[in-house]
Amino acid sequence: MGSQDSYPQDSDRGGLDFEDLVNRYYGSLYRFAMSLSRSESEAGDLVQQTFLSWGAKGHQLQDHAKVRGWLFTTLHRSFLASRRRSSRFPELEISEALSELPAVEPDLARQLDGQALVQLLDRVDPQFQAAVSLFYLEDYSYPEIASILEVPAGTVKSRISRGIAQLRSLIAERGQGRSTSQEATP
Repeated sequence: MGSQDSYPQDSDRGGLDFEDLVNRYYGSLYRFAMSLSRSESEAGDLVQQTFLSWGAKGHQLQDHAKVRGWLFTTLHRSFLASRRRSSRFPELEISEALSELPAVEPDLARQLDGQALVQLLDRVDPQFQAAVSLFYLEDYSYPEIASILEVPAGTVKSRISRGIAQLRSLIAERGQGRSTSQEATP
């Protein structure tokens, strides 16, 4: 029995039958995902993402004998990517992050659009501006920003903090300028 005979073919597409593939590998992929994530919901998500990837890219696999390895490798890469995302963007309870949230009046925040905020960011001290832009606009992590700017991670945190403080002041000034001009207009 050759490797081609060990996996059923979908005669219409010339690929492997997706349903049989799921039936054959779901259990072992799920166990592997559980061993990595230690969470039933995350394991299920990882397996689902793996089969979604197979649906999108599996037709590119030339050697059908390598399907099992492809699926496990894809699941492992998805797991690693999710860990990188969660370390860059940790999930916090709102009460835990209150001290890090900017103190901006809701009315003022509604009046600011993205373009106005970027214009205000241009007025932030240039040494802080790069770190703030990389973190908030480009979604880089502290270590990545430290590498890009060639400074220690602690310096990155300090620059972001100081840059955000300057940005808050500029937003508050802008808000005061608007409220003064609105009061002067009959």
